Amino acid sequence: MRDWVEWHADYADPASSISIRLACVRRHLAAAIERTRPGRVQVVSLCAGQGHDVIGMLPDHPRREDVRAVLVERDPQNAALAKSRAVAAGLWQVEVRTADASRIASFADALPADVLLLCGIFGNVSDSDIRRTVDAARSLCSDGATVIWTRHRRPPDLTTQIRAWFAGNGFDEVAFDELGTARLTAVGVHRLASSAGPAGARPDWREDAGAGPLFTFRDPSC
Repeated sequence: MRDWVEWHADYADPASSISIRLACVRRHLAAAIERTRPGRVQVVSLCAGQGHDVIGMLPDHPRREDVRAVLVERDPQNAALAKSRAVAAGLWQVEVRTADASRIASFADALPADVLLLCGIFGNVSDSDIRRTVDAARSLCSDGATVIWTRHRRPPDLTTQIRAWFAGNGFDEVAFDELGTARLTAVGVHRLASSAGPAGARPDWREDAGAGPLFTFRDPSC
């Protein structure tokens, strides 16, 4: 079983693949919050780890006070570290939940999201789970919401298909960054078009409608 706390140690090296990816995600997260309509901005981060993206970016953002963020992380040690980091940064509006991010019930009260982070997930689950999560994203988001996701480009490279799945669900591509790292990481950014239709027309992914988990990590830690 992978030690997900130890996995975060590479963030201490600014030249590491995950640090380079983090910088890219933070840049897109900051831009997504900036272009969200005036007023409250709901951010939801699934499998949030220690929250380096949201907690590291938000303190200096001009719309900091507009943001309400829910970070969902199953590993209790990572979740505790994220909570400590949020408190140390004075981010009262960031809530860290020790819960299963694959279950919509863990964050249903924070929906619809204006910004949805799906980082560090698609490289650890099956292709069918990726498709299921992308198909669900439309029902988890407000109109005009931004989804930020990551995935490696190692063969077989699934990123082209993932981009097509987002397009098929009414998302416009904002960016697709191929990072020149050893892990061949890519960061994708998609925005839900207002023409995608009202939330009531979207698939019903509520737990009480019989929906199962969105994904299952090949390593059971998340």
